[in-house]
Amino acid sequence: MRVHHLNCGTMKPWATPDGLVCHVLVIETDHGLALVDSGFGVMDGPQRRTRMGSARHYVRPIFDPDEAAIRQLPSLGYDPRDVRDIILTHFDADHIGGLSDFPWARVHLTADEIGAAKARTTLVEKRRYRAGYIDELDVVGHSPSRTEAWHGFDAATELASVGPGIFLVALPGHSRGHAAVAVETDGRRILHVGDSFYHHGQVDGTGHAPLAMTAMERVIARDWRRVQSNHERLSELWAADDPALTLINAHDPTLFERARDGERQPRRPD
Repeated sequence: MRVHHLNCGTMKPWATPDGLVCHVLVIETDHGLALVDSGFGVMDGPQRRTRMGSARHYVRPIFDPDEAAIRQLPSLGYDPRDVRDIILTHFDADHIGGLSDFPWARVHLTADEIGAAKARTTLVEKRRYRAGYIDELDVVGHSPSRTEAWHGFDAATELASVGPGIFLVALPGHSRGHAAVAVETDGRRILHVGDSFYHHGQVDGTGHAPLAMTAMERVIARDWRRVQSNHERLSELWAADDPALTLINAHDPTLFERARDGERQPRRPD
């Protein structure tokens, strides 16, 4: 499987000098293309009020339609109609905007996140999930199991219907059913941890992260203790410095650029 890294949404929150990206993976599978998250879509700008709500005033999206995945895929030589599956780390607006550009695609996420998006039982969930939208999609719910751990993570499930070597790994905390997505290919692993952390300074041992980001993370977390536990686990991964593992998240521009640059470099012969 080949994997490409796209920025499908630029945001400029206050007091965040480097801004934020929406880091989307494009995966070649035997059945077509799969995306991990979708970033913003072409209609997010015109429909910013209903799609993003008041959060747009804080994260300050650029809403450039040319950043939408459906606009970028042809430059990689792909037909957007070949997108068969979209795997979501969670159902926040900046991760699902592009879904409407691919109405034919199956949408995969955890069953817990589907339940949260439908029930919207807390004030934060009422603000983060658009009422009724998930019922308009072709969604497939998955339940990561403790009998199927992935490299030290307690609960995972292989998305065999999407492609071998693609796993949904439970990482709740940021939202009720938040998950990471792991991709194994050619002896290497990519772990996209979504919003399990916002800035590399939270896991690289420096502790340097924009206060505006860490404050927002705390406010919207479903379970802050689990978020902190996820930080600890991912800090261990970072410290291990496994050359076979690429650790990325949804919004850090530094991690995005490193992953994208690594994708462009020729691999050493075995």
